[in-house]
Amino acid sequence: MSGYPTELRYTRDHEWTRVEGDVVTVGVTAFAVEQLGDVTLVDLPAKGKTIETGKPFGVVESVKSVSDLFAPLSGQIVDVNTALADHPEHVNEEPYGKGWMVKMKVSDPGQLSELLDAAAYEKHVEASSH
Repeated sequence: MSGYPTELRYTRDHEWTRVEGDVVTVGVTAFAVEQLGDVTLVDLPAKGKTIETGKPFGVVESVKSVSDLFAPLSGQIVDVNTALADHPEHVNEEPYGKGWMVKMKVSDPGQLSELLDAAAYEKHVEASSH
């Protein structure tokens, strides 16, 4: 599998981030979706909640498993994709589009430099697939 969007940054836990000004959109990667199978439920935090890098902030349930979502950065949730409550399949259909999870205001923009670019993430996926 290749072709992760180059404008995004990634975590080793298979979340992606899209930086738009001082707001960062977060979702799960196509690789994560492939591993999960059909997503049946997405449990996300409320708007206004503060999350911490590396700590669970939500849950994705699929036909195969239940998986925690890990915060790629620390900050405050400013928007939640409430459509996923009724349409969790959006995560499978468009993980980088309408399957986004939350938008957050990052408390330390310096943390962004710790995320992987698309090439580094692809190498990480390849290494963990063997």
